[in-house]
Amino acid sequence: MRPPSVSNGSCGTGETFRRLLCVEVPPFEKNEMNPEIALPPSGIDVQASQPATRVSLSRVGVTGVEKVLNIAGGNYHAELECFVDLGPDQAGVHMSRFEENVAEAIEEVVAMDALRAEGLAARIAELVRERQHGLRAEVSITARYAESVPAPVSGIENQEIYTLLGTAVSSESGTRTVTGVQAQGMTACPCAQEMVADLARGRLAEHDYTAEQIEEIISLVPIATHNQRGVGTLWIGSADGSHVDIDARDLLRLVESSMSSEIYELMKRPDELAVVEKAHSQPRFVEDCVREMIRQVSETFPNLPTDAFVMAKQENLETIHRHNVVAERYGLLSELVEEMGGTGHVTRHLSMREWLGLAPA
Repeated sequence: MRPPSVSNGSCGTGETFRRLLCVEVPPFEKNEMNPEIALPPSGIDVQASQPATRVSLSRVGVTGVEKVLNIAGGNYHAELECFVDLGPDQAGVHMSRFEENVAEAIEEVVAMDALRAEGLAARIAELVRERQHGLRAEVSITARYAESVPAPVSGIENQEIYTLLGTAVSSESGTRTVTGVQAQGMTACPCAQEMVADLARGRLAEHDYTAEQIEEIISLVPIATHNQRGVGTLWIGSADGSHVDIDARDLLRLVESSMSSEIYELMKRPDELAVVEKAHSQPRFVEDCVREMIRQVSETFPNLPTDAFVMAKQENLETIHRHNVVAERYGLLSELVEEMGGTGHVTRHLSMREWLGLAPA
């Protein structure tokens, strides 16, 4: 069936086409409650209307927001999540505002000398809470960037990809932020290494080496063990008004050094030998990596306030098992320092969501 024709810019003769093509759409009206949001011709702000079921929502927002930020000549590929609480008398949030808030905050940070993921998250959270008229807003950022790192012996340059993490919660009582990093490394198993060492002692004894000679050999020769790639993650949280400056690069070096050895994308044979020897000279369990991160935090940042939040996590991608292994510790810095000093033992650890005010402590 051929559709009716429409003559040169004028309405068609059919009543249907007159309705479809020639209706004048009235302009959007001014929104007295939210002036920055234009109302549709009906004059009704649908999102601000009463919902059918009067129940507040813990959080509403957007995920998977991707941005490429160019800061100080470096490119950061960032993915963001933005949420705000919603009262029982409001049908919905204005989703477009999230994107507007992200864009506005990004304009403010592009002049920085480096990306501060937690700072950007804090600014977005404050804008979201203000523009969405919420009691609490939560923003998380995961950003990946490349850094040039030389191999340990040859010095050949590697482009290593690191992950920066930032989370912020803005409420009537202020803004709390958590800055974090994630890096990869290598761990060598102490348990398997000790079993191999015992096996070596027995075989050397069978060949009439003395106990003193055996221990000297064991101390000089790298002892085999299974090793695996590990992923370390470290977060440090500070309350609103804290002026402690934490450089993400310092955190990255700290995470890498908590494992048995750093790893590199491109290595020559001397580099491989150096990495393997270093890893086997300081074998560490997954638990050791977490404790080492916490120890280094307390020593590297002596001015960190005692009420700062710290969370360290290590996941090892096992090679001789089908499963991975994980360890983590979180809580207040003061509690961690007391435990390391032998003066305390906290049985209940404050979680990140509790510290941020997203869950009851």
